[in-house]
Amino acid sequence: MWRQLAKYFNQYPKRKKLTQKLLEYGLKVSNNKIYCGEIELSDSKIARAFDLDRRIITSTIKTIMEQKDLQKVFSRLKPTCHLKDVATDMNWGVIEIIPEDPSMPGILANVAMVVADAKISIRQAIVDDFELSEEPRLFIVTENQVPGMLIPKIRKINGVKAVVIY
Repeated sequence: MWRQLAKYFNQYPKRKKLTQKLLEYGLKVSNNKIYCGEIELSDSKIARAFDLDRRIITSTIKTIMEQKDLQKVFSRLKPTCHLKDVATDMNWGVIEIIPEDPSMPGILANVAMVVADAKISIRQAIVDDFELSEEPRLFIVTENQVPGMLIPKIRKINGVKAVVIY
């Protein structure tokens, strides 16, 4: 997906940076504005947050609004609640998978099978997009703490480079 979108911004590194951040955070572009869900965000605060000039925000929005391919994607983005950072406070478990090759199919399915075989429910699974993230990860938040005995089983899964449980 990113390759299709990046072609519009390859000559503009700062605009490219902004579009990557919009995708990362699920910020949508609609009516010449940027939104987090239905909350309109100010250009100046976005510029400050991403260390960009406000004019970069304006020009990026303009490009997105002018290109139908970009508009289709950026007008439908939604932010996602990521539970991994609150999991320990809720007495849930977290499994973090570092993949050998993040484009390899089946990693999530096989890890989920190991977790299910241990009779542990999965509350959430989030995978970083390997085209957007420098070091993509798979995060699985579980209903219960994950026993250490699952680590060797998960490490044996094809495509898993490392496992962190917390």
